[in-house]
Amino acid sequence: MQVWKRMALWFTLGAAAVLGTGCGTLSTIGKLEDGAGAESMRMWDRWIEGNGDIAVATTWERKVKPGVSAKDVEEIFKLVAVERNMRDVGTLPLSKELEARSGKKEKLLTVYSFCSPATARKMVDFSPHMAAYLPCRISVVEHDDGSLWLYTLNMDMMVKMGRKLPSPLKEEAWAVRETIWQMMERGSKGEF
Repeated sequence: MQVWKRMALWFTLGAAAVLGTGCGTLSTIGKLEDGAGAESMRMWDRWIEGNGDIAVATTWERKVKPGVSAKDVEEIFKLVAVERNMRDVGTLPLSKELEARSGKKEKLLTVYSFCSPATARKMVDFSPHMAAYLPCRISVVEHDDGSLWLYTLNMDMMVKMGRKLPSPLKEEAWAVRETIWQMMERGSKGEF
């Protein structure tokens, strides 16, 4: 991001902190995880790079290595889930559903869902709004050129940007984040 844009953002945030919402803003900043500001700036940069597409700013993506099939990716997801004690809680084969409705071939679009039930419960107890993020999902998307891509929510928002998570919830949330990260990394590379 250009330096002047960062300066403008910080000026705007600083002005907001001083005017009207100053006390609330400063109070909230003191409750955030260490590094929350840096993570929010990374998201800001991605938002700018994505021409204002909020989904670009809030997700991770990986291009699947040529030769790695969608079936390979699925098997790797399930393998990592077992290795890291996450539950496979469902698969939504959207492209197959669309094909069944239209009778026409569709580009691949499948959503895989995973969850750590105990961690999910603790996160929702910490913040009921976290329920909107459940379960963790990874989508396999076929682009027009036939390449496969993986997309998931940026899990760093959960563990790096919000209010400080108490132990042991923080460590459990980090383990979920690492599991999704491993699924993305290994799935994209075809690493069983």
